Amino acid sequence: MAIRLEKGQRINLEKTNGSKLTNFCVGCNWGAITEKRFFGLVDKVVDVDLDLSCLLFDADGKVVDHIWSPLYNLSKANLPQGKLDSNDRALHHTGDDLTGDQNGDDGLDNEIITVDLSRVNNNVNSIVFFLNIYNNDEYQGDFSGIPYASIRMYEGTATKVREVFAQYDVATRTDCIGKRALVMGKLYRHNGEWKFAAIGDSFEDRSIVFTIARVARDYSK
Repeated sequence: MAIRLEKGQRINLEKTNGSKLTNFCVGCNWGAITEKRFFGLVDKVVDVDLDLSCLLFDADGKVVDHIWSPLYNLSKANLPQGKLDSNDRALHHTGDDLTGDQNGDDGLDNEIITVDLSRVNNNVNSIVFFLNIYNNDEYQGDFSGIPYASIRMYEGTATKVREVFAQYDVATRTDCIGKRALVMGKLYRHNGEWKFAAIGDSFEDRSIVFTIARVARDYSK
């Protein structure tokens, strides 16, 4: 049974059989919006672009690595180019999905960051995952306007889900109404073991730049 994450919840990374969860996926699944046009006679599909990202911190709260879409060029904000792999290759992003599910929920996640905790560099003390709505020409609304959106941790691959460990629903939450960014949660080391803390804080950030700055300032320790 998957854990339904709630704000402030802290969980051990243990599977139902008691073994440690070391290789898993953090994935985001969402749907495009279907609008009725011309008196309800024509369906218009509106692309929705969500972006799953993470920042990696050392024990002092300093950013030591990052993953966000390479389509982001944030040089004007003095931020590095987006990339799909952490420096130690322990984390990998499957790539930017610009549309969401077009024909209903297919049961798979649109964007995934795979995690291998055994390969994470020793100088990494915590990893914070966050989600943004990209402000494209088609959709400039908030999470509540999306038919479904969720983030989950699971064992499996980009094309096969074996066991869902924990899930956080976004589109159905009243505290996400009017919000366009979500700080999902944090993987962190504690007494030599990795644990996970659900954060679930949502914000009105109109750009990923604001969310990156917020995560680096408020969630690094």
